[in-house]
Amino acid sequence: LDEQTKKEFIAKFGEHLTSLKKEKKLSFRQIASKCDLDSSFIGKISKGSENITLETILHLLYGLDIQPKDLFDFDFELKKDDVRK
Repeated sequence: LDEQTKKEFIAKFGEHLTSLKKEKKLSFRQIASKCDLDSSFIGKISKGSENITLETILHLLYGLDIQPKDLFDFDFELKKDDVRK
């Protein structure tokens, strides 16, 4: 994958995280209090400036009280040309 595609995906993930936060009427501090993440780190994720691990995703799921499918329920156009063969 090229760097631009990676950045776009991370940004889309962050936008979706922000929309989930708003939908649940939670602050980053409230999410952080439910999981083992710092609220400023969650803020960076929502801004698309952090490439996170599966472990971090698990923490976010607990913090937001959602299922994995909900965290990844956003549109992102996958282009076959983006993947190196």
